[in-house]
Amino acid sequence: MPVNYTTPAPEALRPVAGIRLGTTAASIRKADRQDLTIIALAEGANVAGVFTQNRFCAAPVRVCHQHLSQGEEIRALVINTGNANAGTGESGLRAAFSSCAALAELLAIPSAAVLPFSTGVILESLPIERLIAGLPAACADLAPDHWHKAAQAIMTTDTVAKAASRQTVIEGRMLTVTGIAKGAGMIRPNMATMLGFAATDAAIARPLLKTLVREAADQSFNCISIDGDTSTNDAFILIASGRGAFSGDFAFVTGEEPGWAEVRATLFDVARELAQAIVRDGEGASKFITLLVEGGRDKEECRKAAYAIAHSPLVKTAFFASDPNLGRILAAIGYAGIGDLSVEGVKVWLEAAGECALISENGGRAESYREETGAAIMQNAEIGVRVHLGRGNAQATVYTCDLSYDYVRINADYRS
Repeated sequence: MPVNYTTPAPEALRPVAGIRLGTTAASIRKADRQDLTIIALAEGANVAGVFTQNRFCAAPVRVCHQHLSQGEEIRALVINTGNANAGTGESGLRAAFSSCAALAELLAIPSAAVLPFSTGVILESLPIERLIAGLPAACADLAPDHWHKAAQAIMTTDTVAKAASRQTVIEGRMLTVTGIAKGAGMIRPNMATMLGFAATDAAIARPLLKTLVREAADQSFNCISIDGDTSTNDAFILIASGRGAFSGDFAFVTGEEPGWAEVRATLFDVARELAQAIVRDGEGASKFITLLVEGGRDKEECRKAAYAIAHSPLVKTAFFASDPNLGRILAAIGYAGIGDLSVEGVKVWLEAAGECALISENGGRAESYREETGAAIMQNAEIGVRVHLGRGNAQATVYTCDLSYDYVRINADYRS
């Protein structure tokens, strides 16, 4: 079960003008499972994305890069689960291009106007004939209020669908932002085994949208880690339909326009909620852990320390057991790659449910710390670890979870 997370009700996910979603069961891997999703965009929408840094990136990632670089107006997204179409060579590329061409024919748009996405098992051929056969049903299901259905259809090992929605009045005009995501394992920054799709009805110029999607990813999906693995298929796509109150003469072009800061903050909020939902539903997770590292010379070294803690299986298993074996945190900070770190200046706190305990200072255990206090704090489902490096004013936050027996079970049985 996810840690303190429930999928929003269908009616809580606000439709975004100019966006329709449809799903169907195409039997990509399992029969009678919704596993194919179409997102259709109205003419004039702008799209930008960030993708995995894995050199074995999947065929659909390569096709997305190509289609986005061509400058064609993107009009549709096609998403399948059950098969990653990664490690599939030239046949995988042909399958990804074929999915775009088949959907383009149904929607009467150019093939390059379609972006493909896949998630699931790596090193297996995508059953493209099943995908193509399912496209008419998915297109027939297209509707503005199918965000909840789409959130369910893009799941793999997720136990719950992940979605978020905001409506807010800015400068006297209503803004809508809605998004969905999937991911539960192979999660670490740059990006993670996740797919995320967020849309707003504001009009945002493409160059500004490209900057925004990178900033949003850095504030959200690049701040999470479950198991330290970087996948082959990760993508976060941001869509600006230009069909809402912030369009026409109220479009955002430079980022200097009135209301832009609030629009940007709203989009970041949705991205962070989706990213945190992924961690809360991490494979086998029972605890949600916030790692705040402050007092660094720059943000990068704060992130190094936070990621070292987040990726440590020893730290994560200690949290699962509620075992205050907290020297493991010091060890992780020590090998994080901050070469001139003075350990005497580092302080570490453990926090939960309004209780805070100083664990370490002056290079060792804090005199005030009692192990029973640490054990009590670690019993909570939501725990904070705060580290001060004693070097400057920079800070960074990373979200992670514990590592349990169920993580091994889920991944051992993944292809069964």
